[in-house]
Amino acid sequence: MRPESQQLIVIIIAGTIMLLLLGIFIISFLFFYQRKHNNHITEKEQQQAAFKQELLKTQIEMQEQTLHYVSQEIHDNITQVLSFVKMNLALTGNLSETARTSKIDESRKLVSQAITDLRDLSKSLSFEHIAHLGLVKTIGIEVERLNKSSIMGSSLDVQGNSFSLGNERELVLFRIFQEALNNVLKHSGAKQFNISLQYQPELFEMAIIDDGAGFEMNATTANGSGLRNMQNRAAMVGATAAINSQPGKGSKVTVTISSPVQAH
Repeated sequence: MRPESQQLIVIIIAGTIMLLLLGIFIISFLFFYQRKHNNHITEKEQQQAAFKQELLKTQIEMQEQTLHYVSQEIHDNITQVLSFVKMNLALTGNLSETARTSKIDESRKLVSQAITDLRDLSKSLSFEHIAHLGLVKTIGIEVERLNKSSIMGSSLDVQGNSFSLGNERELVLFRIFQEALNNVLKHSGAKQFNISLQYQPELFEMAIIDDGAGFEMNATTANGSGLRNMQNRAAMVGATAAINSQPGKGSKVTVTISSPVQAH
C-alpha cells in the first residue's frame, strides 16, 4: 500500500475517533446539563412548596392570634356595652317621656358603636384586609386598639413615603409584629410600645421597641425559638431580623429589607 494511502487511512481513522469523542462529549455535556437543570427545577419547586407551607402557617397563627384578641374584645367591651343597653332599656318604663327618649337615644348610640366595633373585628379576621389597607394602616389599627385598651401606651412613627412591599411580605411582617407584641404583653410588663416604619427606595426597616423588663442577651436567648422563628420568617421574604435587649432597659426588634423597591 502506498504511503499516501496509509496516511489518508490514518487521517480518516483519527478524524472518525475525534468525531466520536466530540459526540460523546456533547452527549455527556447535554446529559449533565439536563440533570442539573432538572435538579434546579426540583429544588425551586421544593422552595416554593416550603414557602407556601410557611405562609399558610403564618396565616393560621395570625388567625389564632386575632381570634384570641376578638374573644377578649367581645368579652371586655362589646358584651359590657350591650349589657348597659339592656339595663337602659329595662329602666325606661318608669321614666318620664323626656328621660325615656334620652335613654333610648343613648342606647341607640351604644348599639351603633357596638355594630361598628363588630364590623371592625370581622374585617380583622380576613387576611385580605392587610392587602387592602396595607401594612401601615393595619399596624395603625392595632396601635389604636392598644391605646383604647389602656393596657399600655403605643405609637406608630412612619418615616418616608410608604409604598407596598407586596402582599406576602406585608403579611409576614405583620405576623412578626404580632409575635413581638404578644411577647411584650406576656413577659415584659412594658408601659410603652412603639413601632417605627422607615421607607426608602434602598431600605425598609421596621423597629419594634418596648420599655419593659428586658433580658440578658446570651447564646441561649440569641438563638431562642422566638427570635429564630422571626428570623426564619424574615428570611422567607428576603429580610433580616435582629433583637437587642438589656435587663431593665426593654428590648428592640429590627426587621430590615434591602432594596425593597427593586425586590418587591
